Amino acid sequence: MEKILLTLFILTLIALILNLPFGYLRSTEKKFSLKWFLYIHIPIPVIILIRTWLEFNYKVIPLLIIGSMAGQLLGGYFNKEKLS
Repeated sequence: MEKILLTLFILTLIALILNLPFGYLRSTEKKFSLKWFLYIHIPIPVIILIRTWLEFNYKVIPLLIIGSMAGQLLGGYFNKEKLS
């Protein structure tokens, strides 16, 4: 059980870290443009592949979405801070 929770934590951390550069890039694009849309959605297949490789089912998706959103927001925050 502890190994599963640790693996899930690492997977969520991977989702967060993977989304950091995309959030950084997304924050400079016009909202709802093609690049903005792509920067949000490009990391998703990678996260899905890792999730299925680690044999987690669909029940962990909400946690991975939270990790991905946190990565996007933090990446955007780091870029805005640099621009100021």
